Amino acid sequence: MTTKFTPDHEYIRVEGATGIVGITQFAQEALGDIVFVELPSVGKVFKKGDEAAVVESVKAASEIYAPVSGTVTEVNDALTGEPGLVNQDPAAAGWMFKIAIADASELDGLLDDAGYAELTK
Repeated sequence: MTTKFTPDHEYIRVEGATGIVGITQFAQEALGDIVFVELPSVGKVFKKGDEAAVVESVKAASEIYAPVSGTVTEVNDALTGEPGLVNQDPAAAGWMFKIAIADASELDGLLDDAGYAELTK
């Protein structure tokens, strides 16, 4: 299992041909209390960089972009009733959607742990 990051503060945790997408700890801290999450629909196809979801916090609304091209296979319905899960545990309980990765080579352009740490310091 590998985790990659975008410069826009999304993560994608790669498990085989599936990516689990959410926002990073850094992003949720910057946003503050998340009050609403708009998730994509299952079956939706995205190109890398497409707007895939929206999170609204007490401070602002923020778009979540698809880190890779692919098709949404599952969404985290728990966030509909409990958007604060993104604040509590963005990397586990607060994931947003799963995507079937269309082109694994797109992962090569994303940041690894060290690169993301450098970006956010």
